[in-house]
Amino acid sequence: MSIKNRRRIIAEDPDWSLEQVPYLSKLCLLAIINNIEVKPIYGELLPSEQNFIQEKLPQRTPLTVTANLIPDGVYWQRRCKELWDNCDVSYHGQSWKRLFFERYLEGLIEAFIPGQTELTTILEMIPLCKDYVKRLDIKELLPPIKKLEEEKEEEHFELSSIHEEEEKLCLDHFNFSVLLEKLVNLEELHLVYRVKQCGMNYQKEMFRMTQKDCETLSQAVKSCKTLKVLHLYQSRVDDTQCRLLVKHLLDHPSLTKLDLSFNYIEDRGARAISKLLTRSKLKTLTLYCTAIRDHGAKAFAHSLSTNTTLEELNLSLNLVGDEGGQAIATALLSNSSLKTLNLGGTEVGEQTAIALSNVLIHNHTLRDISLYHCKLGVKAGKALQEAMSKNSTVIKFVLDCTDIEEEDSDFINEVVWANEVSRIRTRGNIE
Repeated sequence: MSIKNRRRIIAEDPDWSLEQVPYLSKLCLLAIINNIEVKPIYGELLPSEQNFIQEKLPQRTPLTVTANLIPDGVYWQRRCKELWDNCDVSYHGQSWKRLFFERYLEGLIEAFIPGQTELTTILEMIPLCKDYVKRLDIKELLPPIKKLEEEKEEEHFELSSIHEEEEKLCLDHFNFSVLLEKLVNLEELHLVYRVKQCGMNYQKEMFRMTQKDCETLSQAVKSCKTLKVLHLYQSRVDDTQCRLLVKHLLDHPSLTKLDLSFNYIEDRGARAISKLLTRSKLKTLTLYCTAIRDHGAKAFAHSLSTNTTLEELNLSLNLVGDEGGQAIATALLSNSSLKTLNLGGTEVGEQTAIALSNVLIHNHTLRDISLYHCKLGVKAGKALQEAMSKNSTVIKFVLDCTDIEEEDSDFINEVVWANEVSRIRTRGNIE
C-alpha cells in the first residue's frame, strides 16, 4: 500500500474524502458532465450543483454546447486562462465569458486569410457569440497570399497597369460587412490594417486599407446601429476613403467617439468630418497626427459654432496654423459643449493664443487645453496669464515648450490648481 493511501488526511488534495465511496449526488453530477452534450440540464440544477459543473466541466467541451448553456463564471475563467496568459477581465466588463468570446472572435478575424480561410469558420461562431461581444480590438488583418504561378509570372514579365490594379485588388482584407450587422451588442470597434510580423516579406501595401476595404467597412459600420466607438488608426486612410466612411456615418444613431489618428487625412477629409459634427451625436473626435491644415481647421470651427454635443477635440500634431487656430478660438465663443481642446504640436502661435485668451474670459465650459510645443512667445504668455486671472473653470492647461516666460507659466499653473481644488470642494459639498 502506498504512503498516500495510509494517510488519514491529505490536505494538498482538494478532492480527497475520508469516505471510500463518493456521494451519490456527486456521481450524478459527474454523469451529467459526461452526458452534457446529449442532455444539457444545467439550468435545472441547484446553485451549488451548478458551481460543481462550472469547476469540473472539461474545457474542451464544444462551444456549440456551452456558449448558450453555461453562464459567466469559473468555467469561462478556466477556458480563458488555458488559451491566454494575460487575461485582464476589467477590459471586458468584469465578465469572463465576454472576455473569452471577444478574444476568440478577434483571433479568428486576425488569422483569416482571404481566399484560403473558409468564411464559415467565422459565420458559425456568430450565433454562439453575438450576445456577448461588445468590444473588438483587431490588431492586424492579413491580405491574401499570392499564388506561386502569379509570383513566377511577375518574375518574367513586367506588370501592366491592369496587372497593377489586379494586385491592389488582391490585397483586400476580411470583409466586415458579413459580421458587424449580426453582432447585436457591439459597441466598440478598434481596427488597424497591417501585418504585425511580415519579416522579409514586407510590402508597403500590407499596411493600408484598400478602397474595397473602405467600402465594405463603411457599409458594415452603417449597419451596426449599436456602435458607439470607432477607432481606425495607422491604416493610411486618405481623403477619398475618409469621405466615403463619413458618408456612411452621417446620422448614425449611437456613434459618440471617432478616432482616425495616424492616417493620411488632409483638408478634404477634414471638411467631410466637420459635416459629421452637424449630423451625429459625436462627443469625442480624435485626429492625432494626420495632415490637416488651416482650411480643415476652419471647417471644424464652422461646425463647432453650432454644435451642441462634442466635448473633446484632439488635433494635435497636425499642420494647423494661426489662421485655423484663430477660427477655432472664435467658434468657442459661441460653443457651450466643448470641454477639451488639444492643439499641441501644431503650428499655431501668438495670434491663436491671444484669441484663446478671449475665450478663457467668456467661455465657462472649457476645462482642458493643450498647446505644448507651440511657438507662442512672450506676448502670448502675458495674454494667457491675464485671461487666466479671470477664469475659474479650466483645470488643466499644458504649455510645455511654448516659449512663454516662466513666471507666466507658474501663475497659470497656480490658477489651474486653485480651480481644481475649488471644483473638488464643490463636488464634495453637492455629494
